[in-house]
Amino acid sequence: MLRYLTAGESHGPALTTIVEGLPAGLSVSATDIDTDLKRRQGGYGRGKRMQIETDTVEILGGIRHGKTLGGPVAMIVRNDDWPNWTDVMAVEPVDEPATRRRVTRPRPGHADLAGGLKYGHRDLRNVLERASARETTMRVAVGAIAKRLLAEFGMRVVSHVVRIGAVEADVAGLGPDELWERAERSPVRCADERAAASMITEIDRAKSLRDTVGGVFEVRVIGAPPGLGSHVHWDRKLDGRLAQAVMSIQAVKGVEIGMGFGVTQVLGSEVHDEIYYDNGEFYRKTNRAGGVEGGMSFGDDIVVRGALKPIATLMRTIMSVDIETKEPFDSAKERSDVCTVPAAGVIGEAVVALVIADAMQEKFGGDSVEEMRRNYDAYMEQVKGY
Repeated sequence: MLRYLTAGESHGPALTTIVEGLPAGLSVSATDIDTDLKRRQGGYGRGKRMQIETDTVEILGGIRHGKTLGGPVAMIVRNDDWPNWTDVMAVEPVDEPATRRRVTRPRPGHADLAGGLKYGHRDLRNVLERASARETTMRVAVGAIAKRLLAEFGMRVVSHVVRIGAVEADVAGLGPDELWERAERSPVRCADERAAASMITEIDRAKSLRDTVGGVFEVRVIGAPPGLGSHVHWDRKLDGRLAQAVMSIQAVKGVEIGMGFGVTQVLGSEVHDEIYYDNGEFYRKTNRAGGVEGGMSFGDDIVVRGALKPIATLMRTIMSVDIETKEPFDSAKERSDVCTVPAAGVIGEAVVALVIADAMQEKFGGDSVEEMRRNYDAYMEQVKGY
């Protein structure tokens, strides 16, 4: 199975990851990974931290001459801001513990208080440094490799912004190529130009109030074969795995697949995708299920959405309680983005790609790309003859 671990703190020396389960012979380029890392940093409404960091990956193991070897792949992204935090985030013990940036006032909406209670930390920086969305840098790096694996089998993973604040995009009728191209040109990664302009206004309004704004991003997997996932055990269901992965992204508070919560507003006949057969294959004219039925892909695009709350790191303060004095205070604050929905879509691509790549390995196995392809081709022939 494909699995990975990340390590590192937001203002520590670096962020690292090890990914295991990639087949041998997969072409991997640091340039491709850096492209997605740059996309994660972009989007209208990002804060000053994105101007500090360059986010370029160093591959430390598992790849030789541009191809995976079959063993774990190790990667690192160094934090450019680290020189400003060497005392505060020092690995070795210091003579006098650095208190200059100690945090005792938990920020509502963050992991600060819950993490402090769980681990017994008296300096909540021990929580916020790891809970920070900067951790997703390495998930995007691993996701870029997962997308390379999926591309070997004709799959693409794309994302776009559906909503920011009260502004919703209309992308009905757009094919995947046009959807992708329009989204990548947009400063808010929205394929609807009129909506994109209103989204920018919504972000500017929140910024003027020293506040933040959330929204919804959509990820589509194009070209997925039928049969990924399983109906036989709860933890093998593809939709459950996708929902967990997207929900794990910082600030995501809701996940939809296909029509999602919209299925509650209409009759069953308006929800389920009718099945047809022609020219030797089954097909559907609609994809309200989002490409997944009974915990398995059925061959249509897989469509997943994540609802991102307005991020909790505000430039204005809201009420909290100091964990030392127990007195009420305006909550502490760090550097803040106003809107991270465009970046969240890129992170969504990564975590969705990882789930699909893992399901591909589960279904087709193989210690090399060539072996995996043989298994895939044989299965697709079987599907055609069903």
